[in-house]
Parts: sequence; structure tokens; C-alpha cells
Amino acid sequence: MAPWGEWSCRRGCGWAGIQEGQAAMAADMVLSHRAPHRVLSEAELEEVAQRKPLTKPSLRSCLQKTRCSASTAKSLLFRFLPFLRWLPRYPVKDWLLGDIMSGFSVGIMHLPQGLAYALLAGLPPVTGLYSSFYPVFLYFFFGTSRHNSVGPFAVISVMIGSLTESLLPSENFLESVNGTNVTMVNEEQRDAARVELVATITVLIGIFQVALGLLQFGFVVTYLSDPLVRGYTTAASVHVLISQLKNVFGVSLSEHSGPLSLFVTFIEICQKLPQTNVGTLVTAIIAMVAIFIVKELNHKFAAKLPMPIPIELITIIVSTGISYGVNLNAKFGISVVGNIPSGLKPPVVPNVSHFGQVVGNAFAIAVVGYAICISLGKIFALKHGYKVDSNQELIALGFSNFLGGFFQCFAISCSMSRSLVQESTGGNSQVAGVISSLVILVTILKIGELFRDLPKAILSAIIIVNLKGMFKQFNDFRTLWKTNRVDLIVWIVTFVATLLLNLDIGLGASVAFGLLTVIFRTQLPHYSILGRISDTDVYRDVAEYQMAQEVPGVKIFRSSSTLYFANVELYAEALKKKSGVNVDRLVEKKKKALKKLKKQEKKAEKEKAKRKKDAEDGMNGPGVSVIELSGEDSTPPKPTLRTLGLPQPNFHAIILDFSSVSFMDTVSIKILKNIFRDFHEIEVDVFIAGCPVLVLSQLERSDFFSPTITKHCFFPSVHDAVLHASGEPRRASLSSGGGAAVPSPPRPPRQGDRSTRM
Repeated sequence: MAPWGEWSCRRGCGWAGIQEGQAAMAADMVLSHRAPHRVLSEAELEEVAQRKPLTKPSLRSCLQKTRCSASTAKSLLFRFLPFLRWLPRYPVKDWLLGDIMSGFSVGIMHLPQGLAYALLAGLPPVTGLYSSFYPVFLYFFFGTSRHNSVGPFAVISVMIGSLTESLLPSENFLESVNGTNVTMVNEEQRDAARVELVATITVLIGIFQVALGLLQFGFVVTYLSDPLVRGYTTAASVHVLISQLKNVFGVSLSEHSGPLSLFVTFIEICQKLPQTNVGTLVTAIIAMVAIFIVKELNHKFAAKLPMPIPIELITIIVSTGISYGVNLNAKFGISVVGNIPSGLKPPVVPNVSHFGQVVGNAFAIAVVGYAICISLGKIFALKHGYKVDSNQELIALGFSNFLGGFFQCFAISCSMSRSLVQESTGGNSQVAGVISSLVILVTILKIGELFRDLPKAILSAIIIVNLKGMFKQFNDFRTLWKTNRVDLIVWIVTFVATLLLNLDIGLGASVAFGLLTVIFRTQLPHYSILGRISDTDVYRDVAEYQMAQEVPGVKIFRSSSTLYFANVELYAEALKKKSGVNVDRLVEKKKKALKKLKKQEKKAEKEKAKRKKDAEDGMNGPGVSVIELSGEDSTPPKPTLRTLGLPQPNFHAIILDFSSVSFMDTVSIKILKNIFRDFHEIEVDVFIAGCPVLVLSQLERSDFFSPTITKHCFFPSVHDAVLHASGEPRRASLSSGGGAAVPSPPRPPRQGDRSTRM
């Protein structure tokens, strides 16, 4: 059996070898018969590829797309209410327990943070509980992020707080005590007025967010770059810190708003340090140290703990008990939260008369809140492999804020700390948010009134410790210094502007500066002369690649930016500078030489006419005849740089690489025409390579093409333009080199070549 097996093996191997050889021969035949590379201009390419004309959608087709049908209505319903899509397929056995644990953990965090952030917004603490219940519950129906924990957020709260303090300062509610000269702030009236104002702002914020979402304007957040957002939130954290120092030191301050208000507040705090309430300061320090240590332990032993230790909840429970038992308010003058009404309140229609006062601030808060929320949502979606709809997130936040405003809520966003806890404790869906809102509901109905003796210093301590993550963003200095200095400048300018100009004006100034950096980058792009890498069709910057060699007689110019009115003149100047020829001066010299030549020709014509007249007069004399030997009908050759005695460029063609040009406007098209004209004057052909179809269509609509500038000057690639301009043979594009070379017709001579390059 062994010989037979060996023979069969050899036979099989032999057949396999024959088949492999036949396959290789077939591949060689295919390669050898592959069509050679054909150089095509855009005009020829349109004929060969049969470019389709641009068609605009008709009104009928648009109406057909928007026609109402059962399927369309169903898709719209599922789109605006995403829970209808995922809730029927909710894996109860796999996800429910994790969502319950996660929701309970986040709800425990909502309680102290809601109370603290209401204080930060200048509102009664109960509004923080409302904001932790209504919007969170509503997000379940509209939101698409499974791990975002929506609710009160420090940055949004301090933006609202700065607005309430500027529009409704405490000085407006001073009242005399028992007819004496002593005045006190009527906190009840102040809080009621501020709640009404903030509810109106929240409704307006919701309207902005829903409108932007319905108009598919989710991209508006792209104008807030990541360095801008991080610089802004870091500066907002400084505002938060300064605003809470009065509760830490137990001093009363005047309320300041507008530019430089942060520094005015800080100076006033320093001036009133001798009036510090020692009991308040000690309470705040003890709370901050305890919360900080336990949070660090939670982070260090996160893998071993089933859920983080709720140190914030423990702190407010213990401090409330101590405050009630010892009567800290009466004995030591430590300010406490005060009455927290239990139960839910009926909805109240907002006062629309405030819309005109707060429209700008409301839009800024709407954009910032959405930017923070969508950035967190995309991080978690990428990590867990699902998609977040940016426009639907706008609608979800908008409805949460809009409806929450009727129930005395203030604007909400997403909290990084709560979202991380929701993810780490097993949260898998928006059900966790419903569980956390139910925890807050129980607190509002039964437990909230028990926290009336809670010291405000404890809430300030919770706020300050939670700023740790924000202050870590100062590490961006080192990262951005190494990676992108322009982004670092955006970060610094945003941070400084927000500190100096306050949160609202600072945001506008930061966005404006960020957009200016984009304009400056397009105005100052990288210009380069390209050279060919030997034995390839690849062209690279000759200043960056040693093996890139310029094509003899051809200059290839490239810009890293598109062309528009702000940078096209700089583009033209850089082109002329990189070409190594002073084009403008050469054109001017040529014009002067032509003018001088024209004068000489006129003078010669006058002398010729005079000689002719003298000859005619001589014919009347004694038998003298003059014979004209020169042909009067022959036209003199067109003057060239050589015949005019002017220097000639060391190249005959220039190729503009348009692969990075995404659009052009009327100004840039006009300058491009001038580039063609100026280089034609100095006997240099201009070709454009890699021009996108969209830009080509813009040129067509702008009547760019003429008998002197045609689509035969445009080529699909730089290599095609080089082959055409240099007259090199058109070789087959085969990696093995097996294809036959196809000669290229010589470049058609220009008019000036007839007399100078014979």
C-alpha cells in the first residue's frame, strides 16, 4: 500500500503543480493584455465615462418622500419615542437586576447633588429634587443613550445662578424689620421670583433644543470643539468654586454679575475673611476630607466593591442628625437649608414676559448642556457598541427641559460622575434612569422635609469635591502642548475669556475665537512644490521627501487648504513665489518691451512710407526704377520673451493640484482666471489636476471656461497632467512592467513656440 500511496501523492501533487502553473499563465496573460494607461483630460473623461448632468429634485419628488403612510408614521413614532423600539426586546433576565442596582446607586447620588446644585443655581433646595425627578423620568421615553445620567450638572447650575443673581439680586428684596432702619432680605419672595424666572428659562431652553433637533441641527455642537468645551468647563468650575467659598467660610457677600464679577467676588471674600464663622469652616473641611478620602477608596477598590460607598448620602444624613441634635444653627450660627416642602406641586405656566431678557442666555445654556450630554453619550456608545442619535438627543433634552420647566425644574444636562457610576454598577439601559427617578420621588414625598437642618456648608463641600474631575482638565496643557499648539491656544483663550467675561459672554467670545482659528488655518495653509518618487506615480513635497524629484520643465504646486475669498490672493502669491519666477515683474517688462517694439514698428512704417514716396517721386525722373523685394503681405512672427530679449522661465508648464479644494467662490474663480492669464503671458501652460466634480460644476456655472481655458487643461490626477505636460510616453500601469509602452503624442506647441523653439 505504501508504493501506491506514494504514487497517488506524487500524481496529486503533479496535477496540483500543473493547475498552479496554468493559473499563473492565465494571470500573466490577463496582465499582458491589460489596457495601457490612457491619459485623459476632464473633457475626454466626460465623454468616456459619460458624466451625468446634475439634477435638482423636483417638488413632486419631495412631496412623494414626505407623503404620509402607515410605514412613515410608524418610523416617525419609533424615531421620536425610541423606547417603543427597544423596550419590547428588553432582556429582563440579563439586564433588569443590573439596571435596578445601577438606578438605586445613581438615585442615592442624585439626592445630595440635587440639593447642592439647587444651591449653586441660587434656588430653594427642593427644586434640585424636582430637577432630579421629572427630567430624568422623561428622558426614559425620548433618550437614545443607555448610560447617560441626566439631571442637575454643576456647569449648567452655575450658568443659571449667574443669571438669577444678575436679573434678581437679593438687594431687590430688602425689607425693613418692624419699621426700623434694619433691613433684611425677604428670602421667600426672592426664591419665588427666582423659581419663576428659572422655570421660564428652562422652558425656553427646551424650546431651543427641540427646535434644533427637529431641524436636524445636531451639528451645531461641532462649533464647540473639544478643547473649547474642556477649557470652558474648567473655567466654569473655577466660577463654581468661588461661588461656594461664601458657604465654606460662612460669610455673606454682595451679588455681582457681568465681566470681572468673579474677581470682584473673590476680593470681597478675602476682605471678609476676618468675619469667618469657624464652625461653618470646620464643618466644611471635615466634610470635604471625608468625602474626598472615601471617593478615592471607591476609585481604588472599584473592582472589589459591588457598588460605590454612598459617602455623599452618608455625609448629609450624619450632618443633618448632628445639626438637629446639637442645634448648630442656633448655637454656632451655621446656616442650614431650611424648610423643604414635601409632595409634588401642580404645573405652572411660565411667565413668557421674561423671554426677551433671557433669550441669549437660554440659547447658550441649551448648546452647552447638549454639547456635554452628546459628548458623554458618544463615549459610552463607542465603548458598548451602540449608536446615539445626536438630533434625537437634542429632542430628548429639549422635552425634558420643556416639560420640567412647568414643574419648577431648572435646566439639566449629563453628569460624568453619575454616568460612570451608572455604567460601573451594571446599568444597561434607560431603565436605570427610571429607578433613580423613583428613588428621588420617594424622597420628595416622604423624606425631603427631614433635611431642613442640613448645613449649607455640607452641600458646598459636596460641590467642591465633585469638581476634582473638572480640575484634572488642567492636564490638557501638557497633552495639547505636545500634540496641537493651536488647540492649546483655544483652550487657554476660552479659559481666560470665561474667567474674565463671565459664563455667557465668555462662551460667545470663545466660539468666535475658535472659528477665527479655523479661518487663520485656511488663510495660512502649507504650500508645497511636489516631485515624483522615482519608479512610481506618487508625488510628494520635495522639501519633505529626499527621493521626490521635480519633473524637468514642470512645476507641481499644492495647497493644503481649499480656495475662497480669504486665502485665494495668498494662494496666488505663494504660487508665484514657489515657481521661482517674478511673474508680475516679467509680465510688466514684457508689456514695456511690446510697447517699445510697437513704437519701433510705427517708426519703421513711417520710414518705409517715406522711402516709398521718395521712390515714387524718383520714377518721374530720368529712367530710374525701384524694385520692392520684401513681401508686403507677410505677417511678422508674434513676439516672444526670447525675441524681446527677456529671461525665460526654466519650466514650460505648471500643474495646480486641486485635490484639497472642496469649494470655490466667485472671488477665487476670478483669481484663478488671472493665474491662467499671467502664466500664459510668460509662455507657461497651466494645468489643474485632481479637481473634484463639485468644484468643476461650480466653475461651469461661473462661466470659467472659454476658448483659451478649456476642460482639456483639467486632468483627473497629477500623474496624468505630468504625462501630458512633459510629453512622456504613456506606459501601462503594471506592477510587473509586462505591458507594452504606448507613446504619447507630443505636447501641442504654443503660439510662442513657433519662433523660439524650432
